[in-house]
Amino acid sequence: MSKFIHRFRWPIVILSLVISIGFAVFIPKIKIDPDIKALIPDDMPTKINTDKIEEIFGGSDMIMVIMENEDILTDSALTRLQNIDHSFSRLPQLERSMSLFNMKSIKGADGTMIVTPALTNIPHSAEEREILRKELSDNELILGTVISRDFKMAALIGTLQNGTDNQILMDSLKNIVARNPGVDKIHFGGFPVVKQSITENILKDLKLLLPMSIILILLILWISFRDLKGVILPLSVVLLSMLVSIGLIPLIGWKFSLVTVLLPIMMIAIGNNYSIYLINRYHEILKREPDIKQPILMKELSNALTWPILLCALTTIAGVLSLLTHIIVPAREVGILAAIGISWALLLSLTYIPALLSILPRSKIKIVDNQPHVTRFEHFLFRAGVFIAKKPKMVLLIASLVTIAFGIGVIKIKVEGNSVNFFSAKDPVRITSDLIDKHFGGSQTISIQFTGDIKDPKILNRMLYYEEAIKKEKGVGQVLSVASVIRLMSKSMLDPTDREYNAIPSTREAVAQYLELYSMSGDPTDFEQLVDFNYENAQVLVRINDENSDVVMKLASFIRKITAEDPAIARIGGVGLISAELTNSLVTGQWRSTLLAMGIVCLLVGLIFRRRSAALIVLVPLSMACIVLFGIMGWGGIPFDPATTLITSVMIGCGVDYTVQFLWRLRDEMAAGHSQDRAVVKTIFTTGKAIIFNAVAVMIGFLPLIFSTFSPIRFFGIMMVVSIFACLIGALVVIPALTLIAKPKFLETKII
Repeated sequence: MSKFIHRFRWPIVILSLVISIGFAVFIPKIKIDPDIKALIPDDMPTKINTDKIEEIFGGSDMIMVIMENEDILTDSALTRLQNIDHSFSRLPQLERSMSLFNMKSIKGADGTMIVTPALTNIPHSAEEREILRKELSDNELILGTVISRDFKMAALIGTLQNGTDNQILMDSLKNIVARNPGVDKIHFGGFPVVKQSITENILKDLKLLLPMSIILILLILWISFRDLKGVILPLSVVLLSMLVSIGLIPLIGWKFSLVTVLLPIMMIAIGNNYSIYLINRYHEILKREPDIKQPILMKELSNALTWPILLCALTTIAGVLSLLTHIIVPAREVGILAAIGISWALLLSLTYIPALLSILPRSKIKIVDNQPHVTRFEHFLFRAGVFIAKKPKMVLLIASLVTIAFGIGVIKIKVEGNSVNFFSAKDPVRITSDLIDKHFGGSQTISIQFTGDIKDPKILNRMLYYEEAIKKEKGVGQVLSVASVIRLMSKSMLDPTDREYNAIPSTREAVAQYLELYSMSGDPTDFEQLVDFNYENAQVLVRINDENSDVVMKLASFIRKITAEDPAIARIGGVGLISAELTNSLVTGQWRSTLLAMGIVCLLVGLIFRRRSAALIVLVPLSMACIVLFGIMGWGGIPFDPATTLITSVMIGCGVDYTVQFLWRLRDEMAAGHSQDRAVVKTIFTTGKAIIFNAVAVMIGFLPLIFSTFSPIRFFGIMMVVSIFACLIGALVVIPALTLIAKPKFLETKII
């Protein structure tokens, strides 16, 4: 192999560059998909139900323009709001809109139902304002829907057409507001705003995090090797493998999501692993034999590391491919893309790096007193190795106690699947979302679809029953259905002493009459979001004002429970339910991918060393690292979310590398005739140095994620640093202590 690489070194280098750059030409074609629905598979029942409900009643994505004033009923505020609404309601991206100016007031007079706009005239005096305030306070259709109960805010609400371009919509809204200036505060809210903010922040993150990560990797490589080749060669592998993995995204037809932001950072952090081992061993050989001939140097380098690097890469690839079992679609895609990128980094490390080392001038090794210079860091590693070799039981006991102390925090772990909570508390998206939750019923919905004769009083009364029961649950801001509208009609038509006042009429004919009376002075399309034209399908809309995932999941469970035996209920869906199901699936996906990753890498390690005991030994530090990771997440209040649920697969894939490298070198040292104690010390002193450089490079590579605009990405960055450090301690502290105590037989046999 080394002869082949040396002979064809120039073609190998050129071909590696050409292939990588060939994939890079597709990168400008990448599209961003910020939709929460893109996170979940198309065959998820809740998503299917939501799509079917939206086919009947129109889309559920809403855009809200909220105007804020000390008194929203002043003539200047209402005039400005009316002018904005005039253009807002005509936007081609909207299926329908709601505001003070088109929602209705239902009254009765002389046995006739009178339907008028909720706001017919803008008041110009304090007396007129108070009269209007009283009328609006009595209007159950609008209070808490398009005007806040404290009369400090009013909302324009639009339901979006499918396929709306969020950028065009937001530009149009900003232009409308700019054309109608005023002193009132304007807030934009709803999922289109969330989606657009996610798109903008993804681009912002990439522009900030990628350069920062590359600069930090350059710095750590220079500190580690103090050699230009030790910087340029690993970095070039990182960049070339990143180009391939990212270039594949549009080539396959996938899109860039919030989770995909992790991919380039993962490639920067992980892609230099194998080249670092090569450069470290290259320096190690030169320290031992400064005058070694180039062909012999390359042969020894190839013989020493080709198999360990190949096997380490296989375990890393197996770890990230365990993401294929994840419920989140982009997580699966990241697993595939990362596996391909790591495979390319492996190939480059085994061919491109040796080819360049054959071309470039040999590194100069610092000599002191005719001996290779030993650094303070190397002295520290030597002393640490001696301590572990002398007191392995104490080391293992301390590691176990620390693991238990952190592990107690596992019981405190929470789950978060709500995309609004991905933003910081000071972000405009989060602020507006809080306003919607507090004053306008909430921005997420759960829909309960009824099928049958919707004018049947039995069905309508069951709707009312569900409404009243659901209203009492935590997190519910508003519940609305055609049943509650018909009950409101009864209040306008009947005397309070009447038996059917504020109730559903007792006969189908009476229900039909109410609806007919409404259509005489109102618009039948006013209810199109609640009931279809033929009155064969209707929905109860539940708006959620507490988007905490635990609250939403409990509410969804309650709704399913009370409606379970109702034959008229066709399906339950809505963005809120999708969010709840996604949240629930995150936990399942986390444990499934973690167990699969552990199982696969342990199986591979067992096959590598041809002993089951090797798999069991590797399982110990990996399990301890997982316990520490989950415990710190619990103690620190860091939730499982679409990004942090990827951590264990990546951690196991990377962390097992350190253990494999350590065990491989330890076996070689013992095969060379050293006692196990001496072999452990020498392995920590030599390969331990490369493992530390590697782990620090990975941690530094992930560190810039803490500056992300998204909380899940920030948490991912923090926890990756923690988890890789835990794996490093496992490989250089727990594994040596464990092998010294257990004395496994596989370390005494030369395998390859």
